[in-house]
Amino acid sequence: MAIFEPVGPHRWQPTALAAGPFAGLQGGAVASLLTAEIEALAEQRKWGTAITSSAWFLRPTPMTVLRTGLSVVAEGGRVSVVDNTLWPDGEDQPSATVRVTLSRERAVEVSGFAEPASDAADPTRFPVRTRQAAHGRPWFMDAMEAREGGGVAWFRMNQAIIDGAGPMSSLPLSSVLGPADWTHGIARPFRDVVADPNPNLTVQLFRRPEGRWIGIRAQAKWRPAGGLGAGSGVLLDINGEIGRVSMSVILVPFPGSPKPESAAGPAPASN
Repeated sequence: MAIFEPVGPHRWQPTALAAGPFAGLQGGAVASLLTAEIEALAEQRKWGTAITSSAWFLRPTPMTVLRTGLSVVAEGGRVSVVDNTLWPDGEDQPSATVRVTLSRERAVEVSGFAEPASDAADPTRFPVRTRQAAHGRPWFMDAMEAREGGGVAWFRMNQAIIDGAGPMSSLPLSSVLGPADWTHGIARPFRDVVADPNPNLTVQLFRRPEGRWIGIRAQAKWRPAGGLGAGSGVLLDINGEIGRVSMSVILVPFPGSPKPESAAGPAPASN
């Protein structure tokens, strides 16, 4: 069973594995759905391979039937750009959108160039990492196996995003977005002190991953005084580097946490 099941043309029912750690869906799951729908059309429309996906999370996406709308921005001989936007069913305000760049691959001869050789990594030698959602129910992290060691966090999706977006043996871009969405959390400078949602996510690939493991060599920077941060990382498969990920970070109190009080009394309510 896929993480999102079709219930009509451009209409999707999220399963429990699409959930985020608090309320609504995980941003990486939403970005994966919107990108996967484009990738499912890529061969038919001769767009080539998805190489970049930039997602914007406009507001929380509820656990309900979702509808999507594709729009072709540019359809070229080598490069095409396609947007896909998501709405909760029955609502007019979108909750997320992606812009995907696709390119037809074309071999280019470069004198003296050789692919760098490296030994294949074995993520299974590192310990498994598990994390429960705040609500205690299944969530997006349960759709993947996670391991960490040697400065790299490794993820292996064990569920398809949607059926027909690409073989599980050679991951499409949409199956990289879910692991990549954890980047800022992997390297966060402080843990369990504030929530750190990312309002956007950009992943760029220069080659398609081989196998099902995606590694992230991550870094994150915070500025608590302004409530902002940024996450970025190098993306890997077992044979080496495949691309980059980046996102902005917004620091907010954990849901349900008390408001801070000063010596003069409770802090005033924000506007």
